[in-house]
Amino acid sequence: MLLGEVAMFKVKPELHYGEEDCPVSVADGFPKDDELHFEIELIDFSKVKVITEDLGVLKKVNEEGHGWEQPREPYEIKAWISGKSGDGKVIISRTRGEPFFFTFGKSEIPKGLEMGIGMMSRGEKAVIYVTKEYLAESPLIPSVEGISEIHFEVELVHFIQVRDVLGDGRLIKRRLRDGRGEFPMDCPLHDSLLHVHYKGMLLNEEKTVFYDTRVHNNGQPLEFRSGEGLVPEGFEMCTRLMLPGEISLVTCPPDYAYDKFPRPAEVPQGAYIQWEIELLDYEKQKDWTGFNFREIMDDVEKIKGTGNRLFKEGKYELAKAKYEHVLREFNHVNPQDDDEGKEFSETRNLLHLNVAACLLKMGEFRKSIETSNKVLDVNPVHVKALYRRGMAYMAGGDFEEARADFKKMLSVDKSSESSAKAALLKLKKEEQELHKRARQQFKGLFDKKPGEIAEAGDPDLPENVPNESHDADDQDDEKEHLLEATAPAPSSVWSKIWPSGKRLITTLGLDRCTIL
Repeated sequence: MLLGEVAMFKVKPELHYGEEDCPVSVADGFPKDDELHFEIELIDFSKVKVITEDLGVLKKVNEEGHGWEQPREPYEIKAWISGKSGDGKVIISRTRGEPFFFTFGKSEIPKGLEMGIGMMSRGEKAVIYVTKEYLAESPLIPSVEGISEIHFEVELVHFIQVRDVLGDGRLIKRRLRDGRGEFPMDCPLHDSLLHVHYKGMLLNEEKTVFYDTRVHNNGQPLEFRSGEGLVPEGFEMCTRLMLPGEISLVTCPPDYAYDKFPRPAEVPQGAYIQWEIELLDYEKQKDWTGFNFREIMDDVEKIKGTGNRLFKEGKYELAKAKYEHVLREFNHVNPQDDDEGKEFSETRNLLHLNVAACLLKMGEFRKSIETSNKVLDVNPVHVKALYRRGMAYMAGGDFEEARADFKKMLSVDKSSESSAKAALLKLKKEEQELHKRARQQFKGLFDKKPGEIAEAGDPDLPENVPNESHDADDQDDEKEHLLEATAPAPSSVWSKIWPSGKRLITTLGLDRCTIL
């Protein structure tokens, strides 16, 4: 129907009051078994957003807000709120003076109302319809007994962005002053040059200030490029969630503050920190538009140099991001002659191998192998790629594949003989250590008579075993894999799951044994 339209509906009994489980009751003498004619005039209608699938929470917008950021846990909210029951009884009157203040996600208002407010933007006015299933006692409504539905009129005056950055309540960013632009589109990107003022404080009673750029840096702001490990991790994570002009208060745990970063003399080991940060502005990293090939490669060397520094500092994730950034940009670079093509190809291969090295350090052995293959697919005898892949195979326990790569190095490039032999020697030691641990694990497993239950030997190894890991998780994982080696002969699926399993069983002589 159209607004203002009047229409006649002819409705059969099974579709009106005569339908099974009709929600509307009628008097006994009502002709509910007859066809009825309804004359209906559409006076008004409005769009309603369905919040829950069971229609327990609906929202009708009376006045649009501005921006698209919406509150979430644990934002701090200010809103005018009033409410009436479905029959028009006043449940909450709009208070005079200050709007109602609450923290999102703390059960300070009924659940359904909070769900509706979570779909509003700053300045929006709306009516939120909440049924009893989504009503619960709260500081806003102490009692909901006997109430089947409430219509809340809400004006979202303001909210303060509070973000639980790690999701465990340890790293909290609380916005003190709004910035310019829209969150998160106008926040600093990776590799942006940021200009900030900040004040660092200890979380003690005195809130001791250990550094203030306006005092200790001659009033000059701190300038740093994101993604280069130049500030504590928690500091950068929160700064990259800020808008230009914004001021935020950050509470940071020690492992994201100065426990893993050069620590100021005034900051004790293991101290929680607060930073009051003002993001003045930032500059996005320039792309290579308008650059010639030489200028591009010079810029690549700078970025690669930063990645190499981060790798040496043990910041493998950040280093990998630098290399991968260049590789993505390389998709838009077109060398113009053979010399440029050769330099471009060699640099790209080197970047892939640097990514593989980062993945290897991060324990991502399979991904390291896959990244090395990007080089070997183009050049199957690339010595550095064979070495990198061989090391990843060895770290993942695929000893035969590793040995094949190291031997191939010897056959294709005599200058790599020392590196290849050193890798083969390390591989031999790794195999010996694994076999020694495996034999200790299976000690006594096959010494039982038929019908007896065999138990694996004591997993504790002698103290003089070299290079033995004392990490409990590593030992548990190792036991699990070794115990799986007693399974029947592997199928093709099993071989994919544990490629080195068959070789280990054969080495130990277990392929000739039967589990009783």
